[in-house]
Amino acid sequence: MEPAPARPRHEAFDRDDRLVHKWRLALHTALGIPSPLAQVTAGRVDWHQIATGVRRGCPPRLEPRIVR
Repeated sequence: MEPAPARPRHEAFDRDDRLVHKWRLALHTALGIPSPLAQVTAGRVDWHQIATGVRRGCPPRLEPRIVR
């Protein structure tokens, strides 16, 4: 009996990328960033930089635009 064909490795990476994006999105929205803006910034902007700015008093809607 022949072994089952291996699944392409890229599917695993795509799934992992989606999970990481979902996790980053949750972090951004937890800071108060509106979901549409968080969707855009989650993969491009460092959460730590945004969190620092928000904790210092910068409005969550503005901070991702500053950090870019």
